[in-house]
Parts: sequence; C-alpha cells; structure tokens
Amino acid sequence: MQIKNKVGYITGGTKGIGYGVALKLLQTGMKVAISGRSLDTVEDAVKRLDGGDNVLGVVSDVTKLNDEKTAVQKIMDKWGQLDVVVANAGVGHFAPVDELSEADWQQMMRVNLDGVFYSLKASLTALKQRKGYYITIASLAGTNFFASGAGYNATKFGVVGFTQAAMLDLRKYDIKVSTIMPGSVATHFNNNEPSEKDAWKIQPEDIGELVTDLLRMHPRTLPSKIEVRPSRPDKK
Repeated sequence: MQIKNKVGYITGGTKGIGYGVALKLLQTGMKVAISGRSLDTVEDAVKRLDGGDNVLGVVSDVTKLNDEKTAVQKIMDKWGQLDVVVANAGVGHFAPVDELSEADWQQMMRVNLDGVFYSLKASLTALKQRKGYYITIASLAGTNFFASGAGYNATKFGVVGFTQAAMLDLRKYDIKVSTIMPGSVATHFNNNEPSEKDAWKIQPEDIGELVTDLLRMHPRTLPSKIEVRPSRPDKK
C-alpha cells in the first residue's frame, strides 16, 4: 500500500529503535515527528535525521497525558493529519524481585505502560479520521520471563496484552494495531554502548524496515503480534 506523504509519530524517537524507525519512515517519503524528554536530544536527533520540513521534533514526557496531547496537536498543526503512531518509549531496570526498588518499579510502570496508553489516548481521534495504524514496541520479554526481570517482564507482558486488546477494540474503526516484540537489539538500552561487538544483534533500522513492511500490507491483512530475534545469537 502507498505510504508516501503519510504522517508518523514515534515516541522515544531520538535514539535506538525509535530513531531507526524514524529514519526508515523518512526514506519511504513519510513525514515524521519524533519525541523525547529533552529539548537538546530532540534537536540533535532532528538534525541527524536531516529530513528538512518532513521532520518535526517535539518535547514530551509519555508519562504525562497532557504532554502527549500537546505533541499530537503540534503534529496536526503542522501537517493536518496523523496516520501512524509508534509507541516506542521504554525503560528497563533489572534486579531480583527482593532487591528491585519501588522507584525503579514505578518508573517502568509509568513509562512502559502509562506511556503506551497515553500515546494511544492522545492520538485516537486523529487515527480514527485517517483509519490509521498504532504500533507498540514490546519485547520478547513480553512472553519470555527471566530471573531479575520481574518488573520489566510485568510491563512488557502488559504491553502485549494491552495492544492485543486494543486491536480488538479499534478494528471496527479500520484502525490497525500491532505489537512488535524484538529480542536483542543494538541500542543504548540498559547502559549498553553499541559497537562492533553488537553486529550479531538486530539493528534499529531492521525494526524500522519491519514497521514499513507492516504499513505497506494490504488493509485486509493484520499481523497483530510479531516476534523478531537475531537469526544467529552470539556464541560466547
């Protein structure tokens, strides 16, 4: 399906998966808005994307519904439409459950769950108008639990469940809803510094390519839950 000149919004789009998605969408001819919590990082990402008037940077904290409403309004003011929302912003803290702090637990719940809900809530009117697409970036941790992952697992299991239920609620409006569940991705997540050692991992632009593939799919077909992992895991 034709996606050129459509408008996309990616939360947490200043680096990592969000930035990779933004880059790929721009390459298809879409107009792209990205958000982040810091004006400096947003401006830097917009500069690196080098998309001219086809890129908009907005400062938004996804844990605040009013921030997300303001971000969507800025997109509508600039382009008059919103076709695709990619809820990518996320955070992870890893510790045995008896050592996991309340602050880390609350931050994951706020960013990973509230942020997903608020990004959808803020954009629903615009998506209904355009029969748009809402995509969440979950994780294989949304189906595979692991030691020291209690908080992160809880949020990502929640993201998967939320997205699948939202898909059932919104398809009557011809809004498509999917969740992408990546495994190991070469990003700064969990204090990783991407380098040649991460060559075996999924690259952020690979997820961007997957998003464009979803957008191009015929309206009658919906891959609602997509697991994606490195084809050849690192052998240590």
